[in-house]
Amino acid sequence: MMVSEEPNLPNTFVKLYYMLQEMKPANTESGIPVLHSAKEGCKPKKFTPDEVLVPNPSFKENQGMKRKMQPGSLSIYELERLENIRQNQVFLSSIKLLEAKQDLKPEKTQRGLKRQNNKVAWTEILPPRTKSLRIQKKEAERLPLPPEPHRIYYEVERIECARKPEGPISMEPINMEEDSSLPPELLKLWTEDLIKEEKEELGLGEYRSTLKSMELSEIGGVAKVVKSRIFSVAFHPCSSRLLMAAGDKLGGVGLWNLDSDMGDEGVLLFEPHVRPVACMAFSRSHPTDLLTLSYDGTLRSTDVEKAVFDEVYRIKDGLRTFDFLSHDCSTLVTGDWYGDVAIVDRRTPGTSHESLHSLDTKTVRCVHVHPVQKQYIMVAENSIVSIYDARCLKALSREPVSQLYGHSKSISSAYFSPGTGNRVVTTCLDNNIRIYDTSELTSGAPLLTSIQQNLYTGRWLSKLQAMWDPKRDDCFVVGSMQRPRRVQVFHESGQLQHSFQDPEMTTVLSVTAFHPTRNALLGGNASGRLYVFTD
Repeated sequence: MMVSEEPNLPNTFVKLYYMLQEMKPANTESGIPVLHSAKEGCKPKKFTPDEVLVPNPSFKENQGMKRKMQPGSLSIYELERLENIRQNQVFLSSIKLLEAKQDLKPEKTQRGLKRQNNKVAWTEILPPRTKSLRIQKKEAERLPLPPEPHRIYYEVERIECARKPEGPISMEPINMEEDSSLPPELLKLWTEDLIKEEKEELGLGEYRSTLKSMELSEIGGVAKVVKSRIFSVAFHPCSSRLLMAAGDKLGGVGLWNLDSDMGDEGVLLFEPHVRPVACMAFSRSHPTDLLTLSYDGTLRSTDVEKAVFDEVYRIKDGLRTFDFLSHDCSTLVTGDWYGDVAIVDRRTPGTSHESLHSLDTKTVRCVHVHPVQKQYIMVAENSIVSIYDARCLKALSREPVSQLYGHSKSISSAYFSPGTGNRVVTTCLDNNIRIYDTSELTSGAPLLTSIQQNLYTGRWLSKLQAMWDPKRDDCFVVGSMQRPRRVQVFHESGQLQHSFQDPEMTTVLSVTAFHPTRNALLGGNASGRLYVFTD
């Protein structure tokens, strides 16, 4: 009795067994191993190694045309592609297109302060890691809570240790060699006699034409004047040349003579302060006098003839703004972050105030004096603008003469019109620029115009402030957050007069100012650069 070689499997697996027996491997000597299916018609096609389907350049005409390729080499399609690339490169070289592309790129040159690579390699030494009392199985010590600080804005002790010593500071440029004197051309320009020319005020159409003629100079219209973000700018009133000043976040004051090579291509940098220079202005009666006010609590006067920064006023910290209270600029009014307004008389010896007045507001963001009636002081408080009579500030009531209502958020600035003081322009963080009628100082000044403008700059840009053109009583300038970047000039009616734009102006010019006599506009950005538009 013969024994069957077939395994004794259940009936359900018999068919599967026969199907696996019919699956035979292909001949590996002649080609790639390919499994054959049970059905002969379903057998996959067998290819040799030198036959591979490759894409054809004219794929639409010959779809899937078989081409032969040696193992490890490029296909005909790839060879044709490389040949096309080579021919294109030869053609571009023959017409010298790549050289022309390099010639069209402008050379990026920075005018003003040069970059200083004073980086020193250092290694941080970490203290040894200590175990907690819980891991050491010790009871925690009961320590009393530290006392609350008296000042909530700044650390007074740190500021006292960091700021400059009391008294005059030598006026030595830090971007020049040590013990170098001031350039003679700066002294000559600084003490230039001003020629007061009475010009007729241009009509609105002629004024627009003048603004359109002012452009950013292709050579020398931009310069890095200070190291950090610009907080304040000012034009020297001389008319023969353009001399500008800027104050930055680190307490530096830069002077830039547009048509000069003194210092770094016309730029001289000084450090009379250690904190942001929030406000600066040239004296209208003595143009040789530049006053700078800083958050470090000092107000200094620049004396170029003596080459020193004299100290005019000094408190612990927190000075924010100032303005001239008299026509001869001998009396000043200052405001600080704590809601105090001080009257300072420069003729009195010492660096203290004549009187100090605490207002009901938490902070004073801007003070400005009426250009004609000098007894009126305008104070920009939290969300309201009040006009006080300086003669009545000594009284206990301190009631304002007039107030400007309508603001819903903090006010960045408020300024009287330069000629008559009949208008006031305010800049508020509720994204509105407002113009008020102050020709008659009533209890509530009427609102004339409100201009919607994006005034949210964030923490890394200086606040936008609308500033009057000192040559006119009805037009003002303000920076803009719009793209492309621009500086806009508006009429008191809210009508846009002109937008200053330039391909080189790629940043926001937060701080702006017009020249008092010439057709020139100045703007400063957050990297310490000044832009000058002239006719």
